[in-house]
Amino acid sequence: MTFFKKYKTHYSATMRLAYPVMISQVGHPLVGFSASIILGHFAGTVPLAALAIANGFFNLMLIIAIGISYGITPLVARENGAGNYRECGRLLWHSVVVNILTGLMLLIITWFGGQYLIAHIGLDAAVVAQAKPLLVLLGLSIIPLMLFLSFKQFAEGLGFTRLAMQVSIWGNVINIVVGIILVKGLFGMPAMGAKSIGYSAIIDRGLMAVVMATFVLKKHRFNKFLQGCRPFQFNVGRFKKILATSVPIVLQNIFEISAFSAAVFIVGIIGARQLAAYQIAMNYLSFIYYAVNGIGTAAAIQTGYFLGQAKFYLLRVSALASYHLTIIFHLVTGGLLLVLKSVLPKVISVDLQVVSMVGNLFIIAAGLEVFDGLQVVSLGILRGLGDLKYPVLINLAAYWGVALPVAFALGLHTPMGLTGVWLGLYSGLLVASALLYLRFRHLVNAKYFADNVPAAQEHLFNNVVQLES
Repeated sequence: MTFFKKYKTHYSATMRLAYPVMISQVGHPLVGFSASIILGHFAGTVPLAALAIANGFFNLMLIIAIGISYGITPLVARENGAGNYRECGRLLWHSVVVNILTGLMLLIITWFGGQYLIAHIGLDAAVVAQAKPLLVLLGLSIIPLMLFLSFKQFAEGLGFTRLAMQVSIWGNVINIVVGIILVKGLFGMPAMGAKSIGYSAIIDRGLMAVVMATFVLKKHRFNKFLQGCRPFQFNVGRFKKILATSVPIVLQNIFEISAFSAAVFIVGIIGARQLAAYQIAMNYLSFIYYAVNGIGTAAAIQTGYFLGQAKFYLLRVSALASYHLTIIFHLVTGGLLLVLKSVLPKVISVDLQVVSMVGNLFIIAAGLEVFDGLQVVSLGILRGLGDLKYPVLINLAAYWGVALPVAFALGLHTPMGLTGVWLGLYSGLLVASALLYLRFRHLVNAKYFADNVPAAQEHLFNNVVQLES
């Protein structure tokens, strides 16, 4: 069996699941990116600064919200693979409760804690006056967002990834259009400044929640999963199962993203231009990060599905195919970074020194960003296997034990400056990707599989289950 023939089926199956998720995931940074452009062009400096402050707090709430919602996806994929269709429906209703309660908790934290923090950290009074109501509105948008994510992650766990993509695309379009209308005060509406971004988020996420829930509850393709499942018949064991999956995912995300956020303060000590360059580079790389999460989600779905079917050999080859696709994806995006390293920064900044610094960061990212993608996919595979505790410890060690100390040392105690911080962060990604892959290999060889599979099983490649998307 040739190498390509061995993996061909899995490449196509993975990409069929991954590309809709990649598109919908890119919607997360796109919303923030478009909001900055809208306020920057139509409202001015103060509303833009208010958005930056509000997003600084709200993005942490968003990380927690998204992480909690991810808990159901591998569980549903596993039960679907095992043929336990009604259990998938039961998990959905339990997930809705968990997500709504999480949303309410995050709203309370945002309403009281976020507003208090913004008012007491010495910010300009004009910025505070616009940032506080914006933060409250963004907090309110978490509730419909969590409802949308409940049904989105359920559908994706079953392999219906195109549905969520379509809703996400239209939701982002509505968000941008409503944002422009409210910022400029078109059609007789009053100009609302920074608050327009909050109102557009509530409208957009509310519509997305209604549409996604309607699709899942009304479409015949979901009938076998929902039939006979009572929405208010709850079981403590299922709540524990969802939280046992979602809480570690939240911790994994927090350890990684908080390290990159903490690096902002290191770069800030180096200089203002360096800080601007770092922020611009991170804005663009966030699109790549969220896109490769689509492959990670597809890997989690297929891993959970094949685990539920006890087809361990297919699981192993499917997982390796996800790694291959990740490397190919980063070869393409790395090439784009090199080609566009002098063009993309100018979209945001006209400072030629900043543009040059961003270009240098892009050159490094073109070669090393693959480690970010590999750790994302490894996390997805391990999530599908139900292995959650070790990845949390690995992320803590890699980002807070390696990335930040190395970034601090190279950035502030060598002439490398910003480049040293950048290399330090990538050292953490390298360590995380290596350790997570070794963890996957350990589980593959020691717990589930043998390295060699009898030739009689090779026909399974021609009969691999194609998850409908």
